[in-house]
Amino acid sequence: MTGRRTPWPGEPAPDEHTPPEPPVPADEERLRERLAEAVDAADAPDVVLAVSRRGRRTLHSGGTAPPPDVPREDLRYEIGSASKTFTALLLTRLIRRGVLTGGEAAVTCLEPGRPAGPHPVTLAHLITHTAGLPALPADFVRRGLPAWRTNPYARYPAERLTGAFLGHRPRHRPGTRWHYSNYGVSVLGHAMSATIGTAWEDLMTGQVLRALGLSGTALRAEGPLTDAVGHRKDGRTPVPAFDAGGFQAAGAVRSTPHDLLTFLEAHLDPARSPAAGALRAARVPVLRRGLGHRHVHTVGWFRHPTDGGPMYFHSGATLGQQAFLGFRPDTDTALAAVCSRRFRARDPFIATAYALLAEG
Repeated sequence: MTGRRTPWPGEPAPDEHTPPEPPVPADEERLRERLAEAVDAADAPDVVLAVSRRGRRTLHSGGTAPPPDVPREDLRYEIGSASKTFTALLLTRLIRRGVLTGGEAAVTCLEPGRPAGPHPVTLAHLITHTAGLPALPADFVRRGLPAWRTNPYARYPAERLTGAFLGHRPRHRPGTRWHYSNYGVSVLGHAMSATIGTAWEDLMTGQVLRALGLSGTALRAEGPLTDAVGHRKDGRTPVPAFDAGGFQAAGAVRSTPHDLLTFLEAHLDPARSPAAGALRAARVPVLRRGLGHRHVHTVGWFRHPTDGGPMYFHSGATLGQQAFLGFRPDTDTALAAVCSRRFRARDPFIATAYALLAEG
């Protein structure tokens, strides 16, 4: 029997079919293979590697745990210290809009009327880790020890953190030495909030999350249907959702892989964003250190050279999860990697993500 086949109800006729998808380019097929290898090597309950290359997204997920009820790429993951890139963009946007200058003395922001002194710690010092502050307040370990394996940061609220800062005397003159500090960036968040009179969560939501369309990003845990569950180093023992306590600006962001790519794509192509000026400023080197000044930092990113141009990146970890964010303007590539297991000795996860981005 010959003749034209009658379509199944609801199926378009043959001449109405959309054109078939073009074949997958060889370089993208290779990318998918590399992402699959990286997911397997992570040895974590849940792993997602997400790449945007020239506007085309490729995601691969997997893990040692049974697939969750919600697809892994739709869950929110704790990104730990990579939250600092969000806080940096918030500060930069407020500066670009003329709300702040970056030169405000942090003590005056937190306690109006207090003399700043001859060499004050400024907001710019805090975001660039040059405030002369240690990584954590002096009494953090003692306060957090009872919850060291679960949520030590939750035992250190905002009031205690800002009080510690107001009573602290920097070991070095601000602006003279670099020392990575969760403490300092957290103080920055509270200083911005106090100066503007708006809670940090509201500032971040209004100035960054909504501006970039990051509807899958939150600043607090909401539950197992939206948030990935973190695990200890063994990859089997779950841990409670991370509570940043008073350290919100340094580590409270949790986000989906898709939202993280949107955040990174905005840095690759600032012109399409309402935060264009701040995104461009986020790429500008503001600090060089080390022998030959080979370590370069922008306001929120580490910046390393590659054969084609600079790459920008930041990693992060909580007690049960890890994340890596990075982008390369020269290849128009962004990469977000997340997993639900705590960092352990000789862990390949962050190094593998870095290498994937560095290779282009």
